[in-house]
Amino acid sequence: MSESSSTSLRLAVIGAGHLGKIHARLAKQLTGANLIAVVDPVEVSRTSVATELQVPTFDDYHPLLKDFDAAIVATPTQFHHAVVMELLEHGKHVLVEKPIASTNAEAQEMVAAAATRDLVLQVGHVERFNPAWIPVRAQIQSPRFVAARRLAPYTCRSTDVGVVLDLMIHDLDLVLNLVPEEVVDVQAVGAAVVGPHEDWAEARLTFANGCVAQFSASRVSPVVVRSIDVCDEQGFASVDFNTKSARTLTPSAAVQQRQIDLGRLSPVEKVEFKDKFFTEHLAKTDLTVTDHNAILEEQRDFCRAIHDGTLPQVTGQDGWRALETAERIVAAIAAGQSRPSRHTLRGPHWSQVPAHRKAS
Repeated sequence: MSESSSTSLRLAVIGAGHLGKIHARLAKQLTGANLIAVVDPVEVSRTSVATELQVPTFDDYHPLLKDFDAAIVATPTQFHHAVVMELLEHGKHVLVEKPIASTNAEAQEMVAAAATRDLVLQVGHVERFNPAWIPVRAQIQSPRFVAARRLAPYTCRSTDVGVVLDLMIHDLDLVLNLVPEEVVDVQAVGAAVVGPHEDWAEARLTFANGCVAQFSASRVSPVVVRSIDVCDEQGFASVDFNTKSARTLTPSAAVQQRQIDLGRLSPVEKVEFKDKFFTEHLAKTDLTVTDHNAILEEQRDFCRAIHDGTLPQVTGQDGWRALETAERIVAAIAAGQSRPSRHTLRGPHWSQVPAHRKAS
């Protein structure tokens, strides 16, 4: 059942493609907002939304600028900067889909424009709201190593950008939120398979505090994988975004203090040690995950920030940092491809190559 939308926040959705239509459908359920229009230049998209949602649709948002207070921008990435800048200049709060813009310079200008006008600029890094991520994020204190994998079959969507800006950037945002220190080293490899941009990529980031993060992304994979593993000083945590499940492994005091000497254990004691490994020594805990729609929670956070005058969970600055890091990864891929070599590896399944072969 839809929630009440009795307050005066008037909301428009600009862009009615796959994701824009989802935003529009969910926006009708928002407390504290009233979806007044969906805008898209493509007639078939407008007709589909109008038929399903019974909401006014338009091919241009300019005549409506006096009719709404905030907008969700779900246009192709190449239009983010122009649309968002115009909305900000007209005093509109904006939730813009990821990536925030096509370039770091565009993102910087958008962030500055929102700050100057004291407007909310939120970026759609929706995995921050994933129900499986929330309990894990609350427990992570000081990450030392992170491994993120995001693999999917080809969808023919978001082809205006490569897999780094399309998929990997989700995990970049999560890791950058975990580790606020500067990224001091970027290594990456990747290649295009069916389009002009890279369709698979591997990246390794090193932070100023010594934390290392490794990313695998592919949109030409026969399997779907969305997971992240984190090692910190207190133990280990893993999230499966597909199944919305999360788990921690917590070492006992004896393990942390190096009090177990395996060399002094008898064969019987070693068997007992192995049997109790994940209950007493590295205790496995399946975390409680309260399911919810992450995009709807993202929209609620957007409305809450507007109503309360607070920052959203994913700020424009966050989106800018994720994009800047993604650009460094894309540049590293390009630099690697430009080097002459007798051996090349070009294909969609780099993440499935054993580590000893990757280093060869």
